[in-house]
Amino acid sequence: MSLVVKDNSLINASYTLGLVEQRLILLAIIEARETSKGIDAETFLEIHAQHYADRFHVDVKNTYAMLSDAVMTLFNRQVTYMTIDEKRNKPEKRVVRWVSGISYVEGAGIVKLRFAPEIVPLITRLEQNFTSYELMQVANLNLYATRLYELLVSWRSAGKTPIIELSDFRSKLGLLDQEYKLMHNFKNRVLDPAIEQINEHTDITVKVEQHKTGRSITGFSFKFKQKKKTESKTSKNSDSSPRIEKPSQIPTNIVK
Repeated sequence: MSLVVKDNSLINASYTLGLVEQRLILLAIIEARETSKGIDAETFLEIHAQHYADRFHVDVKNTYAMLSDAVMTLFNRQVTYMTIDEKRNKPEKRVVRWVSGISYVEGAGIVKLRFAPEIVPLITRLEQNFTSYELMQVANLNLYATRLYELLVSWRSAGKTPIIELSDFRSKLGLLDQEYKLMHNFKNRVLDPAIEQINEHTDITVKVEQHKTGRSITGFSFKFKQKKKTESKTSKNSDSSPRIEKPSQIPTNIVK
């Protein structure tokens, strides 16, 4: 089973990634688990163009070039997340890079990446607040649906999320300030298609509720439930549902 595991502070972080970049990170996590290499700040993890094509149902013909471009842009990406300053017991906003190194194996259809030291514990720390899910659940999702699915399943034990303030929600989805600023564009191009894809392709069904201050929508909350095994179109063998613990209580009102 191809299991993706992330710390909930990373699930709830703010970052902007393209779809291929997001998938690169997921495949690197899978690579570390399936090869027993583990994830550390020294090891380069391989992503094969053929594996990418197989996992995400795309034509392998142009996959290596696509991965080469994505791993280069990923090298310059950063992530903002909240942690706790243990000395002062106060919230601390931290900005780090996703990866500390990338490389290419020309003629082999392989790219490699090495996670940055600060990211490693957020992917490997499993003792407390974490979310896990099968890669197949997001194989047919676009970028926004993937991010929304991750946010939702981090609250799987509750079956619902708290109200997520609009600017915070946009940030978690990876939207830039100037993207889909009008609410009808945001709903038609981002939120509604993401919900539709999640309901069609994953192991949960979700409903959204919008919350207003006056006449303006200022936040969203979600309720969702696990599909019966026969309902899920993506899960062929769902004997083991993903293991989810209580979401992190670290504040998540972060900015980029």
